[in-house]
Amino acid sequence: MKKLKLEDVAERAGVSKTTVSRVINRRGSLSEKTIHKVEQAMADLNYHPNVIAQQLHTQETKLIGILVPTVANPFFGELTMYLEDALFQRGYKVLISDALDNSTKEERYLQQLMGHQVDGLIIATHNNDLQEYQYANLPVVALDRFLRNDIPVVASDNYAGARLATEALIARGCQHIVHTYRVNPSKWHDNQRERAFEDTMKEKGLVSYTYTVKNNETVADRNRLFNRLFDEHPNVDGIFASNDLDAARILSIARQRGYQVPAQLQIVGYDGAQATQELVPELATIVQPIKQMATYAVQLLADRINGKFTPSTTVLPVSLKTGTTLKAIAK
Repeated sequence: MKKLKLEDVAERAGVSKTTVSRVINRRGSLSEKTIHKVEQAMADLNYHPNVIAQQLHTQETKLIGILVPTVANPFFGELTMYLEDALFQRGYKVLISDALDNSTKEERYLQQLMGHQVDGLIIATHNNDLQEYQYANLPVVALDRFLRNDIPVVASDNYAGARLATEALIARGCQHIVHTYRVNPSKWHDNQRERAFEDTMKEKGLVSYTYTVKNNETVADRNRLFNRLFDEHPNVDGIFASNDLDAARILSIARQRGYQVPAQLQIVGYDGAQATQELVPELATIVQPIKQMATYAVQLLADRINGKFTPSTTVLPVSLKTGTTLKAIAK
């Protein structure tokens, strides 16, 4: 059987070899019509590009590593989906590593990704003290966390989001408000969300109460903590949870304990992932621009791969999605 070459695809598509090469490597300006003609010719001929030859020629693997804490969390699941799609549109393949909030597992995944000679990394995990991050000699972009001074960060406006949530509760009459937040020392949002909550409460002359949720706590641990919250604050009338999963669990426990939501207790979460909004549509939450965060992260990584300047920090705006866990404000 004759071994197919680039020339065969070019002849079939009615274009030049150079155009075929540009379509395969997603380089240069190409019309959708041209891309379709070349891809159709490749499909008709059952032609598969020589990946190894491409890598030797371009010094690129067209592989990007993505490290997330857990895709089981709706926020990170949706973020990973958008990252993968944005990378696919640029001709990249992805290796996704789910670290499950385990530093040892994260370290091993990171070593494996670097061993695969990936062209770059997008990091959204929680452990910033791994030595590999300090010596990774390849383009890296971080999501909502600090790794090194020379690694750009893409984040939503966590301070503004927490202030928005707290002000929404106060504007609806809440006086005894409790904040719950996850402890991830390397992630910016923990400190910023807690600080914004405390600043806003102080400005309004209210006492702030905060409960810390450790990142590796089990469901049973969190249930005990949230029940303790209600035991210690029976008069609580507002809760700002720093993520939607905790907010949904708090909502369930509150109802089990007889609280009328929102008449007696109002709740605001944080993240706004589509899956959570579909499962708990009544939950009011601060919506992060997840797709936009992924798009910016991929753009920054592509710029770093190509040696272009990248800003150290990109902060994107958030919004409040009201639901029935918040009272309506009379007009």
